[in-house]
Amino acid sequence: MKCAVHTEVDATGYCRNCGKALCPECQRDVRGALYCEDCLAKSVSGPLPAQPGERGIAHPGAALALGFIPGLGAVYNGEYLKALIHVIIFGGLIAAQGHHDMPSGYHAFLGIALAAFYCYMPVEAYRTAKAREMGEPAPPDLVEGEGRKPIGAIILITLGIFFLLENFGLLEWDWFDKVWPLGLIAVGVWLLKDRLERKA
Repeated sequence: MKCAVHTEVDATGYCRNCGKALCPECQRDVRGALYCEDCLAKSVSGPLPAQPGERGIAHPGAALALGFIPGLGAVYNGEYLKALIHVIIFGGLIAAQGHHDMPSGYHAFLGIALAAFYCYMPVEAYRTAKAREMGEPAPPDLVEGEGRKPIGAIILITLGIFFLLENFGLLEWDWFDKVWPLGLIAVGVWLLKDRLERKA
């Protein structure tokens, strides 16, 4: 996540009042709570900034409950692009389940992936709201991932290729049945490479 003001600098916290992403230069620390300059300026002539649980602050419990509706938890946290990506991924997994000529093993795999993603959305919405309530950076997620890896984009591209091949009749299930483990190997190699780079 980048700073809302200095878009080339990584954010290290959020304004406790408005939730704006802030870099160290933009942060104003008030008794351990982070605020942006605009919110502090408003507090000079008006009421103090809202505290966690008050109106204007994303409440983690509400984010968790709304997260069970695809995209709504992210909308509640003010992350509209993430909400759109969540809806597209969720809808894509459901659409993939609708292919009746698919072997039963793939239906089971897609069912597990759909259930896992459905459980992920409310947890991710809760973690984001909790981090903002504490004035901390949002945790890594599928849209940006740790180190801003475009994991969400990779999932969307994969689903798009899958549906495109299916629409043109180029997806042969016998062939797919033999080579799909290569996807698992590629993901494993990518994760191992990432882990080794972080340790180096």
